[in-house]
Amino acid sequence: MRTRPNLVYVFADQWRRSAMGCAPYADPVHTPHMDAFAASGVLCTDAISCCPLCSPHRAALLTGKYPFSTGVFTNCKPSLPIAIRDTERTIGDILLGAGYRTGYIGKWHLDVPEERTHRFPESGARRWDAYTPPGPGRHGFQEWLSYGAWDEHLKEHYWKDTPAQIHADKWSVEYETDRAIDFLARHENDREPMCLFLSWNPPHPPYDKLPEGLLEQVPQNIALRPNAVLTGVHNHTREAAPDGAYGSAADMRLTTRRYYAAVQGLDEQFGRLLAALQAYGYGEDTYVVLSADHGDMMGSHALIGKHVWYEESIGIPFVVAGPGVEPGRCGTVIGSPDIAPTLLGLLGIPVPDCMEGIDCAEDIRSHMAREDKMTFIGARPGLDCYLKEFAQAGLDPAAFGWRGVRTKKYTLVADAGYLPQKDNACGWLLYDLVHDPYALHPQVPDMTDGEAQRLGRLLARHLQKENDPFCTRLSKGLREE
Repeated sequence: MRTRPNLVYVFADQWRRSAMGCAPYADPVHTPHMDAFAASGVLCTDAISCCPLCSPHRAALLTGKYPFSTGVFTNCKPSLPIAIRDTERTIGDILLGAGYRTGYIGKWHLDVPEERTHRFPESGARRWDAYTPPGPGRHGFQEWLSYGAWDEHLKEHYWKDTPAQIHADKWSVEYETDRAIDFLARHENDREPMCLFLSWNPPHPPYDKLPEGLLEQVPQNIALRPNAVLTGVHNHTREAAPDGAYGSAADMRLTTRRYYAAVQGLDEQFGRLLAALQAYGYGEDTYVVLSADHGDMMGSHALIGKHVWYEESIGIPFVVAGPGVEPGRCGTVIGSPDIAPTLLGLLGIPVPDCMEGIDCAEDIRSHMAREDKMTFIGARPGLDCYLKEFAQAGLDPAAFGWRGVRTKKYTLVADAGYLPQKDNACGWLLYDLVHDPYALHPQVPDMTDGEAQRLGRLLARHLQKENDPFCTRLSKGLREE
């Protein structure tokens, strides 16, 4: 018997909460393995990506801290020196110190891209990609098979402990699941507990890079969400869409089918992983968590991608099964910074003071829906072309974008936009998640009274604590206490 429970944390990129058959307000996607897994454990209905972008969520997931505290408040990219600091104490560091055998497989996206500092990196990394060498930058993960940010889903590359690339000639999700099963097999008889993080890139775009046969499993006339459209779809700036404008209904419907097909492929690989856990004897003393880093609008509100405050973007799957977890649902709001403390709570390991998130392990075990629990959300301008405009105007892009609060009943958002404007004002929006789950009827709240004012003040205090320059924009309309 191992001294502590094992942990297997599986998360996909750009996989929204609704794209799972058992989810509330579910999309028409076929996920039998995930649904059965959720029926055997606890489905958390209100898990939230606090900043719906890859790098900010990943940093918050590992550190238990909000993005501005980690310094990773937008994606790690060649134009900015943003990366997770070697000095951050992550869950990987903590579990290694607690005697765990640790492993990380798949997308990392927490380092400065190598082309920012080297024209021709020895590793061959290009654009947003980076090799993470052994050392503190791996944050406690001993066994490593990873890459920074690259989207060749059908022919991905990886690094282990040298700059030499390892090439996989199959869908990345299948290859990474193969390697995860190898990890389980090699440590089947260990007395020390193990922790494995498995990070899948799909259904992140490009949406068309799918294994043969997956798309055919999704009906051509797939149903859409009530707030979805098929024409005039753009990204979060509403200026242009990634991978070209989705100008025709046929294009958008095909993209939606491809997205659901990728999710159904994830389901198949997740089923393989669950079978391996049983076959190698990990069933009784292992926590398995299934999640994502953020969602995808996929045409809802005429948007594609992430980086906005709607549930399709910030809502992520979060399912937990393991020792002491009886089947049920947990309705407590669990934000990105809460995940590491919650995992430590499940494993019976003390949460360090450096973590800002809250341990929700007892909420999961007792199937709670805590009404007073909330998480802070937000995003900053990230497109390079707009960053240049901010610089030319002498403005700090970190003071723009949007910030908000997600509670059990409401989403409150302060929006200053993604384009440089000298006016310090921001617009407020309030969404009633109970009576308007598809966010079709946003309210312009009275910020001088009532629940909106209370949440606005909490948001202002949080931004001040995080030294977020956006806090200067919240004063308009907020009555002093």
